[in-house]
Amino acid sequence: MSKLKFEDLLNAGVHFGHLKRKWNPAMAPYIFEEKKGIHIIDLNKTIAHLENSSAALKQIAKSGKKILFVATKKQAKDIISERVKELNMPYVTERWSGGMLTNFATTRKSIRKMSSIDKMQTDGTWSTLNKRERLFKTRQREKLQKNFGSIADMTRQPAAIFIVDIIKEHIALKEAKRLNIPVFAMVDTNSNPKLVDFPIPSNDDATKSITLILDTVCGAIKEGLEERRNAKDAADKDAKAKKDASTGSATEVKTDASTSSATAEKVEVPKKEEVKVEAKADASTSSATTEKVEAPEKAEVKDLSSNSVAELKALAKTAGVKGISTMKKADLIEALSK
Repeated sequence: MSKLKFEDLLNAGVHFGHLKRKWNPAMAPYIFEEKKGIHIIDLNKTIAHLENSSAALKQIAKSGKKILFVATKKQAKDIISERVKELNMPYVTERWSGGMLTNFATTRKSIRKMSSIDKMQTDGTWSTLNKRERLFKTRQREKLQKNFGSIADMTRQPAAIFIVDIIKEHIALKEAKRLNIPVFAMVDTNSNPKLVDFPIPSNDDATKSITLILDTVCGAIKEGLEERRNAKDAADKDAKAKKDASTGSATEVKTDASTSSATAEKVEVPKKEEVKVEAKADASTSSATTEKVEAPEKAEVKDLSSNSVAELKALAKTAGVKGISTMKKADLIEALSK
């Protein structure tokens, strides 16, 4: 936001006030001197108040809220419509309809009525009306457009209101104060600045003065809107980056899981084979051991010839051999060796 110079305000005639006899005593702190029966506004205080107002309006615009501009006087109508339309902010340059803010529900009904007439012209209903009805609807549409066309996009009450000449727009000022809406206004020497939350002491009658003040205010609002847009773009980029990162990490986790499962399968196969090999080895080892144990027993049976007949009969009886009493020694050895 470029800072205004003292010379710029001086050249635009911002310092010219009203005649002394028309002044409001509440404006005394903002009056520099009297010259030829005309009060001169202190431009240093104008610059200070304009900077404060611009900063506040910039924050409101940055938060995404709407600011309503009101100026129905001839000198300011065109300036307001040109500057504010670029910002996509609502404005009123025709007659202020009583209750536009305090009875906002009715105002919205009028705007919806205007939209319904537009819809009739597109959906084919318009062709079913007779000439008189069409003429009535056309005139009604023109009247609504004139009074409410510039606030058609204002779906809720504004966060702030900017007024040029609070004496002429006293109804708008009263409605805003009743609803506790912050008021920014250009106040001349015939106005009461105590009624305004953010007064800007300045000449509200000269076109150059109004243009300079509005250019500064609209510039601040434009900066706020750009900062909001940039912040939103940055937030979208961060969200996209986080989403991509989370997607990538999920893919890595899946890859690691599949890799670990494949490794587990590879590890399990050798284990089963090892178990089988070990089982076979144990079986072969146990069978060999059995053979080794059994061999000496047979060897012991072959060496029974040294035993006596009584010992052989006892062994045969233990082994369950039948007919021991009639057997000879050789028969007993043969039966036990089987």
